[in-house]
Amino acid sequence: NPKPTDEEIRIGISGNLCRCTGYNMIVKAIKTASKKGDGIW
Repeated sequence: NPKPTDEEIRIGISGNLCRCTGYNMIVKAIKTASKKGDGIW
């Protein structure tokens, strides 16, 4: 998904990572990575 929403990211990583981090930095990193893929998808 080249433009995932926060909710889509959280659903995608749920059950795979510990929620104790709050996911905020992880969600931000995934959004940044998805933007770097523009034109590749």
